Amino acid sequence: MKPSILLCALALAAGGAGAADRFDVAVTVDDLPSHGARPADVSRADIARSHIETFKAHGVPEAWGFVNAAALVNDPGSDPALDVWRKAGYPLGNHGYTHMGLSGAKSLEAWEADVSANEPVLQKYMAGKDWHVMRFPFLDAGGTGARHDDALAWLKARGYRVAEATLGFDDWAYTDTYARCVAKGDQAAIDGMKTSYFRRVDQQLARFKAMSQRVYGRMIPQVLLTHMGAWSAVTLPEVMKRLDAAGAHYVTLDQVQSDAAYRMPGPRAGHGEMIERRAQDAGIDLAGLPAVEPVGNLDALCR
Repeated sequence: MKPSILLCALALAAGGAGAADRFDVAVTVDDLPSHGARPADVSRADIARSHIETFKAHGVPEAWGFVNAAALVNDPGSDPALDVWRKAGYPLGNHGYTHMGLSGAKSLEAWEADVSANEPVLQKYMAGKDWHVMRFPFLDAGGTGARHDDALAWLKARGYRVAEATLGFDDWAYTDTYARCVAKGDQAAIDGMKTSYFRRVDQQLARFKAMSQRVYGRMIPQVLLTHMGAWSAVTLPEVMKRLDAAGAHYVTLDQVQSDAAYRMPGPRAGHGEMIERRAQDAGIDLAGLPAVEPVGNLDALCR
């Protein structure tokens, strides 16, 4: 057997993804500089640094960090996380000053003001670079109708493009419980959370691959959404290993969103996860896809 063939055979035997299984992934992180509660001995800069170390170890060339600048006031001392992010060469984009969902905003004008209030911080940290990328808070772009359409027109007039999301693992749901369990020293509860979470990561990976094939007839490039929290930081190395094993190849957001799937017209652009939205808009039945178990009652842990 030739050496190259032998290496491929060994890789497949070890469970690695073959070339045919590879798919492009752009990495995005919401809620900078701070997401949720954190253990007392871990700073916001530590959390950002941990994310960056993991991303760099896995060859991630770019990770957009989406900022809620109100945290700089509400969580004093969190601003070094933005310095850490920028020193790593990763860009920052807009996630609304207070993380205001478009549907729940008092008015379109109030939502626009919230987005605008975020811009001075982006101008400061992204000096000389283009920061006009918007990730809708809660992935809430207003659904359908005039508010949604007017918001997108307003963003476009200000030079924004929208960061879609297709893949996530509900990491946000574990953040506060993790900090509470660390404070109580309940390692058994933390280990149980990790076991469940990583099982759900594998289930999500199987589901999104099957969903992409059903909706588009192929594996489209993906946009991963994770969060700038302590739980996300501590579990990210294992999550990235599982992404690598599934065939992930890391590229930029612009590279992913240049794919034709991201240019398909629809009445709810930016609202919710893109593949599920496309299935709903096109009337594609998603029954029978691999299931993902519920997160469970995390709120009851470590009380």
